[in-house]
Amino acid sequence: MGITERKTREKQEMRTKILEAAKDVFIEEGYEKASIRAIAERIEYSPATIYLYYKDKNELFHEVHELGFEKLTEEFRLSDSIENPFERLRALGHTYMKFGITNPEIYDLMFIQKAPMEAIKETDEGWDCGLTCLTYLKTTLEECIAKQYIQPTEINLLSISIWSYMHGLTSLHIRDRFHIFKDFDIEKLLYGSVELMLGMIKQNTISRPENQ
Repeated sequence: MGITERKTREKQEMRTKILEAAKDVFIEEGYEKASIRAIAERIEYSPATIYLYYKDKNELFHEVHELGFEKLTEEFRLSDSIENPFERLRALGHTYMKFGITNPEIYDLMFIQKAPMEAIKETDEGWDCGLTCLTYLKTTLEECIAKQYIQPTEINLLSISIWSYMHGLTSLHIRDRFHIFKDFDIEKLLYGSVELMLGMIKQNTISRPENQ
């Protein structure tokens, strides 16, 4: 391995190390209380070292946030081999919910905390990582409509409605709100709710009100 390749690898390893530390600090302390100094202390380097790789806390937070979406997108890609778009839609719902339940802290950073969107406003990156995930849903819904699994409808309204439904289920679960229902099997409740949603959109797809 040449000197240039070694330096490139070492830089990438340092960036990864910083991001892992930043993720832990953001999760433990929240965006507002987290600081570059706290992140630097976590990896036993000076704050100046962090600034060699990231210009400020916003940029660092944005990248942690983006890594979460990259992970979710990778899991969505596992459904690419499912030819039936309605079955793929079901798989995407299960994948989304499982991702949130398995990675509750990252899910919180991605979808619940307000800070990511504030950080995005201060960068030029936009929310491309989140829109990539949403595109998976929209593309699958368009195929469902084309193959007449669901009725033609306004695709943005339908995709946001489904996302909101899944986000509600996932958020309630990771916040332990379902445990108040002592007689419920939580897993059956979650997956049964997904089936209920699929049944509703298959029979009576949402349409945009005529006056909008």
